Amino acid sequence: MAPAWLKARQTQYTAYASVYILVVLAVLVAVNFLANRYDKSYDSTSNKQFSLSDQTVKVVKGLKSDVQLTYFGGQNEFRTARDTLDRYSSLSPKLHVTYIDPERKPQIAKAAGYRSDSAVMIESGTRRESAKSLSEEEVTGALIRSLKSDERTVCALSAAGERSIDDTDTAGYSLFKQLLERDNYKVRTETLRPAAASANKPIAIGQAPAASSLEIPKACTVLVIAGPKNDYPVPVINALKTFVEAGGRALFLLDTPLRLGDSEPPTENEELLKLLADWGVTANKDLVLDLSGVGQIFRLGPEVPFILGYESHAITQPLARVPTAFPLSRSLETQSVSKTAISKLVATTEASVATSSVSARGAVDTTKGKKGPLTLAVAGTFSSSPQGRFVVVGTSRAAQNSIAGSRSLGNRDLMVNIVNWLSSDEDLISIRPKTPEDRPLNMTSRRLNSTFWLSIVVFPLAVVGFGLITWWRRR
Repeated sequence: MAPAWLKARQTQYTAYASVYILVVLAVLVAVNFLANRYDKSYDSTSNKQFSLSDQTVKVVKGLKSDVQLTYFGGQNEFRTARDTLDRYSSLSPKLHVTYIDPERKPQIAKAAGYRSDSAVMIESGTRRESAKSLSEEEVTGALIRSLKSDERTVCALSAAGERSIDDTDTAGYSLFKQLLERDNYKVRTETLRPAAASANKPIAIGQAPAASSLEIPKACTVLVIAGPKNDYPVPVINALKTFVEAGGRALFLLDTPLRLGDSEPPTENEELLKLLADWGVTANKDLVLDLSGVGQIFRLGPEVPFILGYESHAITQPLARVPTAFPLSRSLETQSVSKTAISKLVATTEASVATSSVSARGAVDTTKGKKGPLTLAVAGTFSSSPQGRFVVVGTSRAAQNSIAGSRSLGNRDLMVNIVNWLSSDEDLISIRPKTPEDRPLNMTSRRLNSTFWLSIVVFPLAVVGFGLITWWRRR
């Protein structure tokens, strides 16, 4: 029979062990409860491929009514879908996600709007929009389309050799069009037409419309003027003036009139420049050069100003530390006028210069010309009601496919943010989801051999060697 002191010690150890086990269980329960209720994760990838974009976060957190998101796929695919869609539902209690296998539950899937070409169906009120895949671009685009039920049209003016919104070449604007359509804008080319007041008047064959007869359709929510090569005649200028001052919204993308190499420069377009000057914006006849050398990191020359800092404005607010490029840009100046309020958007650093002379071989004297900082983009608002808005950018190349398609630059976000602001869709201004970046690992034969010897021979032998040394010392 064990002595009393031993029984007391055993009882004490048992009590300690019981308390310890209870404490551990309580901690585990608390940790699991907090983990389920406050699910947090950290994305350590360089391109943040497992994080939702700023636009997605802004749109989902801003939901004012319930939205139903339904995923269609096999049950074996539900786990993969949850990896993406649970990030959406965790942002707002108003977003509800349902997973349906259309093969096992065809009637339920049909009632939920299932289509063979859709992976996700989003329902907001009576409006349904589909996403073709689980990519964030598709899902967020469908979500925005379901929320933005009103019709908004972006019209690209075609009157004097402007860049085409349908051109898929490097200098075209087809990517800009795709980005706008994801935000539920309708995009079309606009050629000016006779005004309604004179449309019914007979016009003789070969007779041009009267100077005051052209108008921009009221259906155009935003008008884009992208790098006109030729002069606008007076009727076009009058139509632009009437449209914006009467409450319309317009984006002017200009180009430098200097001859650069063998390319033919655009005409001066004096009447357009006079109109902008009347609104408080002067487009200088020069070329901005970035002498800081920062652009060399992205293999950009001095003729492509590289921007990392922006002026305070709703358009540029999300772009902090997001680089943008403005190839072959002219500088802009602002002055106070009674009818408009002008805000600067983009400006270079002091390490820049605006030259008004470029030699036939492209040589530039950087010691001459106006020193930076130099303004490259401005936004203007009319004081009248309805409130007209306009944005002027010193280069049309800032929105072309080769620049807007770059993953290293934020031009695509800047240009679409401009249209969002012009159309009064400030809730869409943000950094948008990007296509997942494919980063293949390219291994040369030398690297493959090094990897083999290190992983198969050197590291295992090193572990065995350390083990033998430790054994020998303890022997």
